[in-house]
Amino acid sequence: MQTALLIFLLCIVSAFVFRTTGFGFGIVIMTVLPSLMPSYGEATALSGLLAMSMSIFVAYRMRKYVTWKRLLPMLLTFGLISAVAIFTLKRLDDVVLRRILGVALVLISIYFTFFSNKIHIKPTVPFQIGAGTISGFMGGFFGMQGPPAVLYFVSSEPDKEHYLAMMQHYLLLGNVMMTMVRWRNGFVTPTVALDYLYGIGGVAIGATIGSWAFRKIPNKYFRYVVYGYIAVAGIIIFVSA
Repeated sequence: MQTALLIFLLCIVSAFVFRTTGFGFGIVIMTVLPSLMPSYGEATALSGLLAMSMSIFVAYRMRKYVTWKRLLPMLLTFGLISAVAIFTLKRLDDVVLRRILGVALVLISIYFTFFSNKIHIKPTVPFQIGAGTISGFMGGFFGMQGPPAVLYFVSSEPDKEHYLAMMQHYLLLGNVMMTMVRWRNGFVTPTVALDYLYGIGGVAIGATIGSWAFRKIPNKYFRYVVYGYIAVAGIIIFVSA
């Protein structure tokens, strides 16, 4: 019951961050979730299922803004690479994965703190394939495919409506593909299904609070608090693995 409560609270925080910053559900939840689940693979499966649930409503509401010719090359690349990464998970030690995750979290926090506004990507097929490849590895191994997608869609889309639509469709369809591959590899277990029921209520609460906070909190300041938390969590995960 203690684990269920922790997952519920963690989902509130992760959904809150996602709703106020536009991304980061998987990043935040994976700072703690691997230590609560029986295996690292099950933690990525649960994170993906919860993130997928968050994206369904927004993706449907924003569907008219999707430009499929800019989305499909990146999405198909992501599907292939993430599948390879998920199959590889079964052959890697959980301790090694947690240490890699710790380093990845620190690097992500540094990037978004110092470089996210200075790097611009053109909406060409080579960049789409490159972003899909990096995102596929990060999604398959760590359940956090968002950062490369954020970088690409922020630079390639003409306005925030198109950005949000492309991002949410990418996350939704990407998580659907990864969930199928994780199920095939035995990571979607009865434990994951039960913890999903505990977590989805927290997701609803966190998203609701985040929607209100989005209108009240200066986003540029809130982001740095989130990035700081991610960096500290990454260091703790690396040291304690």
